[in-house]
Formats: sequence, structure tokens, C-alpha cells
Amino acid sequence: MLWLLLLLPAWALAGTACARLCLAAVRAADSDPDPQAVGADHELTLYEAAFLSGGPQRVADVTLLAMARQRRLHLAHTGWATVVDPQGRDDIERSVIGAIGPDGQSRIAPVRTRTARADAVRRLADRLVRSGLAVPDTGGLTIGAAVRQVRAAALAVAVLGGAALLLPIQAGTSRLLVGLWFLLPLTLSLSCLVLARFEVHPYSPWASPAGQRLLGALLRRRGGAERPFLVRVALRGIRAIGEPELRAAFTHRDAPHRD
Repeated sequence: MLWLLLLLPAWALAGTACARLCLAAVRAADSDPDPQAVGADHELTLYEAAFLSGGPQRVADVTLLAMARQRRLHLAHTGWATVVDPQGRDDIERSVIGAIGPDGQSRIAPVRTRTARADAVRRLADRLVRSGLAVPDTGGLTIGAAVRQVRAAALAVAVLGGAALLLPIQAGTSRLLVGLWFLLPLTLSLSCLVLARFEVHPYSPWASPAGQRLLGALLRRRGGAERPFLVRVALRGIRAIGEPELRAAFTHRDAPHRD
């Protein structure tokens, strides 16, 4: 009956993971406002779209790019940011300038990190959570994290089941019966993944279902020559930057021995 010692943790892993996924889905549904009310009254700003798509780091990236496109900030392909206009037009731009420091020049990587942690970005996140567009901070209990846990549980159940089938089986107990006992928690895990795929996909760590609907509407809208570039970066991140030198400014690795 050694296989029972493997069946118990298999059930525990599958049951815990599936319960966590259900709880995350319920919380997301409870925080989701009326879609018609949100859609009618709210149009996402660039900062809001960036946060809902990629979180605080994305907001920092979009702000840096917006200031660079307006010639108020110079982003060198060597990974340095230089302030051209020290007057920020909003709290987040002022956070960028403050993150660069009094010398007016800094490596881009720490500027992105400091801006993402700034109070202005935190206030933006709080506003989005209160409006029901962003996922509240629930100690990591997000749908995406719960789905990953269910996937891991399904894999663990399969491994435990395979190990149980390799163990000596007591006389009178068939290996088919052992396999069927492990098939039950595996089926539970896979069923939860299928339901999550159809009911709550995509799994966003930042945007609630209402926020994802507004992001989808933003994708379908058209704008001028400048707006699409910044919107693409807000929605897709720095990989949407088509200009090689500008992309190099964000992807350049710090090298202490170089100026």
C-alpha cells in the first residue's frame, strides 16, 4: 500500500491548487464593475493603459519614451538618460526627473526602477484598483499565479502516479486501479485549467476583466502618428520599439568599466 502515500499528496496538491484558482476567479469577479458603466464613462489614458498591460515598470518605460519623443529627455543608445527640460508636466514625469537625480544624467536601468516605485505610480495603481480596472494586491492570489500552480499540481500528480505504478503492488490490487486513483486528481486539475482557459483567459496580473475589455477597445481605436507608437509600447512593452538606437537605450547592459 505504499502507493497510498503518494496518492495523498497528489490529492492535496490538486485540491489546494484548484481551490486557489476558484478563489482567485471569485475575487476577480467580485471586483469587476458593471462593464457598461465602465466602458461608457472611462477612456484609458496612456499611463493607465501602460499599467494595466505591464504594471509599474511599463508606466516608467512609456513616460521615458514620451519625454524623449518630445525632446525633453535624451535617451542614448549607451544606456544613459539626460534631462533636457527639467520641468515635468505631471507627477510621473516629475518622478522620472527626480529619479535621474540633480546631475541631470543617470543610467536608464535605475531610473526605470525608481520611477516604477514612485508614489505617483502607486497612486495611479490605487485609482485603477478603486475603479475596478486593476487587480488588487491580494498577496499574490491572482488568476495567473493560481493557473500556474494548477499546472504544476497536474505535473506533480502525473509524476507521483508514475512513481506509484513503479512501486511493488500488493497482491489483489491491480496497477490499473492504482492508475485510476491518480487519474482522478489529474482530471480535476486539467478540468480546472480548461475552464479557466475559456472563462477567465487571458490571465493578467494587472488588469481586471473590465480593464482587459478597455485595453481591447484601445487596441481597436486609431490615432495620429505619435499616439500609435506610444500606445503600442504601452500595450506591448519595449519590444514594440522599432527604432534600433532607442531600443538599445533600454536593452543596453550596464558596464561599470565604460563611461
